[in-house]
Amino acid sequence: MPDAMRQIFADWSLPLWLTTAIVVTAGVYLRGWLAVRRTRRLQFTGLRLGSFFAGLAVLWLAIGSPLDGFADVLLSAHMVEHLLLMSVVPPLLLLGLPVVPLLRGVPARAIRCIAPVLRSAALRRLGHWLVTPLVAWTIMNVCFLGWHVPAAYDFALEHERWHVVEHICFLGSSVLFWWVLIRPWPSGHRARTWGLLVYLVSADVVNTMLSALLAFCDRPVYGFYLQHPDPFGVSPLEDQVLGAVIMWVFGSLAFLLPAMVIAVRLTGTGGSDAAAGPGPQRAIRVRPSAAQWPDQQQPAEEASSRHRDGRWA
Repeated sequence: MPDAMRQIFADWSLPLWLTTAIVVTAGVYLRGWLAVRRTRRLQFTGLRLGSFFAGLAVLWLAIGSPLDGFADVLLSAHMVEHLLLMSVVPPLLLLGLPVVPLLRGVPARAIRCIAPVLRSAALRRLGHWLVTPLVAWTIMNVCFLGWHVPAAYDFALEHERWHVVEHICFLGSSVLFWWVLIRPWPSGHRARTWGLLVYLVSADVVNTMLSALLAFCDRPVYGFYLQHPDPFGVSPLEDQVLGAVIMWVFGSLAFLLPAMVIAVRLTGTGGSDAAAGPGPQRAIRVRPSAAQWPDQQQPAEEASSRHRDGRWA
């Protein structure tokens, strides 16, 4: 093992707060998943559970493992970290349909405390607004481009707290972006149209433009890597080109593969997947769900079940 790599592993220590938060989140989700699975076994399969856990594992890998140490000295490793946070973690978490399991997994006393907030009409309106396609697309791409401006990028690397803020921006904005595509239950179903292709392809255009700028620039863009020599002996310009290629290829795949799947489905359903067979979102409309907001009327047996549990779904 090279000395530089050995030093990174030696400097790494287990991030207790992050690790604890991830483990607690996994436990809350598992508790809620088991509760919801009693009545929705076909919807909450082991794949949903595995997807959510995989998302948490990749999140820890990106910012809690020694990879974060490599990202501090290699731009290419930093781009891998960003890709994981923006293109891998959010879809995995959302495919786990996390909303209801996380609510059901929280202790009843805590749910009673936050119930007034969850009932807030203003909060609901804000949530619906944030996951409208134009807003989610704009937030994600503004965060993506903004943090890659040289001054902001270097500042984040030089100040650890702002580096954490950068990661939160990437993860949070990307959850909004992917929410529009996945719309995890109990979000209302919307038929997929050709507009989603524009949504994905235009995001890929932004990614391609930034990647091309970094790949074809004849000088290092980020001064941080000039001021902090690479212990692996890779020149800053070579590292920048490698990072740009990683972001260009794998970042584009993250947008274009879903676009291809949607295009294939749309060409087989006359331009909208509303004509397709009933999917999971339509199937759950057969009877009102126990995961609706507390102020909505529920069937008698579900209301009774919630009363016995002492909490809302």
